[in-house]
Amino acid sequence: MTIDLNPSAKYNVPPANSRFQNKEKTWVKGLLIGVAVLYLSLVLFIPALNVFVQAFSKGVGPFMSNLTAPEFLHAAKLTLFIAIIVVPINTIFGLCAAWVIARNKFPGRTLLISILDIPFAISPVVAGLMIVLLYGRNGWFGAFLEAANIKIIFAFPGMVLATAFVTLPFVAREVIPVLEEAGTDQEEAAKTLGANDWQIFWRVTIPNIRWGLLYGLILTNARAMGEFGAISVVSGNIAKKTQTLPLFVEESYKQYATQSAYSAAVILAFLAVVTLVLKEILERKTRIKEVE
Repeated sequence: MTIDLNPSAKYNVPPANSRFQNKEKTWVKGLLIGVAVLYLSLVLFIPALNVFVQAFSKGVGPFMSNLTAPEFLHAAKLTLFIAIIVVPINTIFGLCAAWVIARNKFPGRTLLISILDIPFAISPVVAGLMIVLLYGRNGWFGAFLEAANIKIIFAFPGMVLATAFVTLPFVAREVIPVLEEAGTDQEEAAKTLGANDWQIFWRVTIPNIRWGLLYGLILTNARAMGEFGAISVVSGNIAKKTQTLPLFVEESYKQYATQSAYSAAVILAFLAVVTLVLKEILERKTRIKEVE
């Protein structure tokens, strides 16, 4: 006569300790999710919701009126102009840097990659101060610029320089891994078929890196439009002259024009949401491409 030492297995009944472990895992999982939701609510969701509530607290009419104020319109146009200049420049630079780094092995390659990451490591305020120390009246190039009657600091060129510095790595950092993963087989095949370098770049390389490139473009544009620290140092924050949208929000809040500040903040938040949506779309397309 045999005795079944594990009768629960016969009827597919999980052991008691297994059920206890599952309950414990469920309890821990629920606790962690609750903590995460609470933290995000306090840090992100509630503050973001409050911006919209405050912006529309007096109705849609005052909100739209704030968006047609001359100071706001000038700040929005200046922010847009800076992005229009900086994004193409850093796109070209990022493509060139990514091509050199991904397609070549040379001494100092690691150092070059580290230099690309400097804007990530340095505070934007420090970056703005560096530009002032170079191009300001008492800076290294100050005397030359003053003699040539060229104004960099507290003017549009300085704001472009500051924005270009803080947005420098995004395109290169997104394109480098895509180029390395794609390899050189298709480019070499196109070369053997008689294609020149320009044709290879446009018909082979760009299609292979298009999603990574677009991702870098979106991040660059978002950072250019939302930059505050470096811009605040080099611009002087002069209304209707050197005031971008983030600076307009700060100045309006300081002057107790909270309705105008919140209205401008809603526009910046809208740009952030659009960026996140485009980012998610590109990530999905990238995942689909990897599966294929």
